[in-house]
Amino acid sequence: MSNDLQKLNFAKKRTIAETCPCGKNNKDGKFTPYIGFVNCGFCHSCGQTFLPPIEQENNTTAAKTPIAPRPPKVEKSISFIDVEVFKKSLSNFDQNNFVKFLIERFGTATANELISKYYLGTSKHWSGANVFWQIDTKGKIRTGKIMLYNPADGKRIKQPKDCVQWVHKVTQQSEFELKQCFFGEHLLNDKTKPIAIVESEKTALISSIYLPKFIWLATGGKTNLTAEKMQVLNGRKVVLFPDLNCFNEWTNKANEFSKSITISVSDLLELKATAEQKKAGLDLADYLLNFDVKTLTALQPQQLEKQIKRTPPPLPNPPTEKEIIIKEVVNKNQDLSIDNLLQICINKCLFQSKSKAFNSVDYYLFNKELRLNNISN
Repeated sequence: MSNDLQKLNFAKKRTIAETCPCGKNNKDGKFTPYIGFVNCGFCHSCGQTFLPPIEQENNTTAAKTPIAPRPPKVEKSISFIDVEVFKKSLSNFDQNNFVKFLIERFGTATANELISKYYLGTSKHWSGANVFWQIDTKGKIRTGKIMLYNPADGKRIKQPKDCVQWVHKVTQQSEFELKQCFFGEHLLNDKTKPIAIVESEKTALISSIYLPKFIWLATGGKTNLTAEKMQVLNGRKVVLFPDLNCFNEWTNKANEFSKSITISVSDLLELKATAEQKKAGLDLADYLLNFDVKTLTALQPQQLEKQIKRTPPPLPNPPTEKEIIIKEVVNKNQDLSIDNLLQICINKCLFQSKSKAFNSVDYYLFNKELRLNNISN
């Protein structure tokens, strides 16, 4: 190794380098440059060391092959379902199992109202199948979810297989760029009502019968409550009605969205459900179907508000194995250099944690711990 390389020291101010040679922005200081260089140093994000050119005895320079920055991600245009496909589904409700359940339970008038309001459709993919269309605020049809229900009790058919499919897959649309929206999102043009969000489309429909003071939307899955989807609700008043198996998860989500949305979380099911119902993952529709519609719709707004509480603080996540290791190493060895601390953390995680590889999240935790302990080169 040349004498020049032996003299290399890391700069104290990492942000003098605007970008890492690997192409990433260095606002977070993950790339530590050497003194006198802005494109040579160590990247805590990708784990690479970038050395300066080495001067050989014949005075020629062996330059390091430059690494091309990552190309910018090209946003693809959102795909939509053809209107004619949508229109063809708006019939044959006498063959639609889910509509049969609605008529049996709530009567023809209420069932027809829900069909018109939420644009329920019928599919031939399975005999008796229903289509829940996802229509955005501009009236564009993002996709449709095909589901099969038991007409007697309104439960999903899951045996011998779970009967769920997408319209864009059934119609075999090549290169379909799916970007989902809320089920019921087209109803947001009504600015007079607060918004209620549940997980399943069926729950949104049934809840809209019992509690019509809200505009009812469905995410279509507990993990589909995302910041991207929630943007359409900026400035609105929103209440989340999570299923029993995701109350904590949605409570934490609500805290993330609270900067731009007036948001609350209902603990109605948490308070009312039995231990058996909690184990089964009861949702709001399961609870409401135990009551007569006229009883609940007659509730005064003040009574209903008692079932809704403001968003509690987010529940802290327990530290991971690696987080514990990193915190322990940094706290006990503050007299060592950052590079030595990092190497110890990598080695300990390799032998002591189940998730062995030291990834970008671990580098972030390492740098966070350095900042908390005021450690710098």
